[in-house]
Amino acid sequence: MVSALEVFSTVIVGVLVGVEFSVAFIMNRILNALPEDSRQLGHAHGGRMLGALMPFWYIGSLVLVVVWALVSWHDQGVGLVITAGVLLLLSVVMSVLLLVPINNLNKTWTPENRPADWKQQLQRWERLHYVRVAVLVAAFALLVASLV
Repeated sequence: MVSALEVFSTVIVGVLVGVEFSVAFIMNRILNALPEDSRQLGHAHGGRMLGALMPFWYIGSLVLVVVWALVSWHDQGVGLVITAGVLLLLSVVMSVLLLVPINNLNKTWTPENRPADWKQQLQRWERLHYVRVAVLVAAFALLVASLV
């Protein structure tokens, strides 16, 4: 049962990392290459779509890793799982405090109502997102290492 939890948790976190990595290094580059109105509308649509899903995915990943740490408390490698959990918690805190406020604005913008500094706000979100992706990759790596 514990092995199934470990594998399931690692897969869920790994897919989360893959999606966020794709947003950072593929989707944003595609969207940023579009003409301004299409670029902004694409970012707004992505913000609405992923913004609805990601809270459940982030919190679910954190809960799975916490449960994993609790049921494996006396096992070798639990320190790596706990550290991964701390990093996942950091990613949630970063999201709520730094990224979600920008996303909540962005997802309501249209070419008619976007602020003059919309590009700078999206660039700030992208820079913060790169940091969040690095935190998530580190958490995932620790989970994988704990399995070895």
